[in-house]
Amino acid sequence: MSKRTYETAIKRLQEIVKLLENGGLTLDESVKLFEEGALLAKFCNDELKNAEQKIISLDDVSEE
Repeated sequence: MSKRTYETAIKRLQEIVKLLENGGLTLDESVKLFEEGALLAKFCNDELKNAEQKIISLDDVSEE
């Protein structure tokens, strides 16, 4: 299994949103998708925070 990337996580999150918006799912299916979406959102948020920290670190180095 390949490592999850920000881009693949966002793509899957968009798919989940569409599925939930379209409806027609059972309550159990909806809850599972919501849970998966919440985990993906956390992953994406963490990735963005990591990228921000790297940029800040690089900016600090370039200012020295």
